[in-house]
Amino acid sequence: MEFDTIAAISTPMGEGAIAIVRLSGEDAIPIADKLFKSIGGKKLTKMASHTIHYGHLIDTKTGQVVEEVMVSIMKGPKTFTKEDVVEINCHGGIVSVNRVLQHVLKNGARLAEPGEFTKRAFLNGRIDLSQAEAVMDLIRAKTDRAMNMALGQMEGRLSKLIRRLRQEILEILAHVEVNIDYPEYDDVEEMTHKMLNEKAHFVRDEINKLLQTSQQGKILREGLSTVIVGRPNVGKSSLLNSLVQENKAIVTDIPGTTRDVIEEYVNVRGVPLRLLDTAGIRETEDIVERIGVERSRQVLKEADLILLVLNYSDMLTVEDENLFEVVRGMDTIVIVNKTDLPRQIDMERVKLLAKDHKIVTTSLLEDQGVDELEEAIAALFFAGSLEAGDMTYVSNSRHIALLHQSLQVIEEAIEGVEIGTPIDIVQIDLTRTWELLGEIIGDSVHESLIDQLFSQFCLGK
Repeated sequence: MEFDTIAAISTPMGEGAIAIVRLSGEDAIPIADKLFKSIGGKKLTKMASHTIHYGHLIDTKTGQVVEEVMVSIMKGPKTFTKEDVVEINCHGGIVSVNRVLQHVLKNGARLAEPGEFTKRAFLNGRIDLSQAEAVMDLIRAKTDRAMNMALGQMEGRLSKLIRRLRQEILEILAHVEVNIDYPEYDDVEEMTHKMLNEKAHFVRDEINKLLQTSQQGKILREGLSTVIVGRPNVGKSSLLNSLVQENKAIVTDIPGTTRDVIEEYVNVRGVPLRLLDTAGIRETEDIVERIGVERSRQVLKEADLILLVLNYSDMLTVEDENLFEVVRGMDTIVIVNKTDLPRQIDMERVKLLAKDHKIVTTSLLEDQGVDELEEAIAALFFAGSLEAGDMTYVSNSRHIALLHQSLQVIEEAIEGVEIGTPIDIVQIDLTRTWELLGEIIGDSVHESLIDQLFSQFCLGK
């Protein structure tokens, strides 16, 4: 498969030590060769693969020096895209890197689309679709565990498992074909039913194992949507600041200071939290505060974890008790804050209202109880689980949806076998399961979906 030559800036825009302009395609080296003047005068086309060379980038029209650069030459197929790749290392300034890119584009390259380098790696067979998606997971990873999980998927851990399951289904389909072609042999039919049942159960069990990791995998990939709730002035913004370890939220003694939802990412014991500090939920005549309260109620519905904050130095109010009803049935940790002040709260009543929810006491002013809270969060979602590097986690929403569909179809196939449905009918469900699993790794996927997935990548990757 041949493509035109693409180019893009592959490092973040802004001031820095270096920036990289990457080219990929059949003309990548000749285009760079037009622009590059090495100190020794040697042509890039004569250079050995996987070498780097110092020199200057020259304006082909005026002969003037554009930039001082280091140019890396990597010849296909031993490259990320399996095409010839050139990386021009220049000074990391916005003007500098844009100037280099413009000269590259003027001399025959096309500006790459978002994710087009990774898309070429997929289309050229270097990686499958699940590995390509893991590239962006690696870039966006917010914790070590998330990064390890993405690395495992990039190395093909999920791909190998999916391919093995598809091979099992192919073996079943081959036996079904034998049964259909030679119906006069009763022993073949009996063997086919028995093998079909065993193999289908095996595939179903393996899909179930993958889905059991999906909740934790999705949390590692996307972060745990964590909402801090409580009535005004109980310490919600102080809790946000303690977890983030920065003064992101305004903290005062005036109730109702937080008027909107404040969002921050934080790493808690390897669990990425998307922290949402909400406006205190109470009845209010203040129009702005009331809008904030309504937004708080909305984010509550979409939360994975609730941190319900109470005031140790106040009696429980009707508003406090109503919040326990609001979060009923949700993963919640109850935080009783301000233990540095005299106790007014009825802790026995708190325990009764909390039921099975974990209760943590804190004095955020004195930085007490935060470690216990972090341990409680990690234990709630990852208690007894293996590290991301020790098993295959499924984290991508698209993969999870396809696995659920595959599970449903394979269960229909098993049910068909058990009630004596003709094998050629059961074959349809098996083929559909094989196709759905293939969509995960890109063996059976529509071109429009591929375009949509890679459009979400950053430019230059």
